[in-house]
Amino acid sequence: MSDFYCENIFSGKIEITTVKETENILAFYHTKPSWTIHIVIVPKEHIKTFTDANTKILGEIMSVAQDIIKSLKLDKSNYKLIVNGGSFQDSEHLHFHLVSGKRGIDLGE
Repeated sequence: MSDFYCENIFSGKIEITTVKETENILAFYHTKPSWTIHIVIVPKEHIKTFTDANTKILGEIMSVAQDIIKSLKLDKSNYKLIVNGGSFQDSEHLHFHLVSGKRGIDLGE
């Protein structure tokens, strides 16, 4: 397993559309979305898994997620905030998926 975010996103190898950015957190539209709205929220510091994260960074991630949910008015329709771990985690970098709308689509090119 590799670290997609450090290797591709933070290095600038893959172009992204930023949704929100703080000093410690980056939120951007997924490069290969599988939901109508599919946003990734990731700490800029390399943190391997959810259980490795401290409460300060988790709190900032939750704050960013709340801001996005409110700004996109997802609280008026639907949303899920997902974090994967163990064998479900496909990158060795903590990240959350904020998704809304219909699932099972592939809008990525």
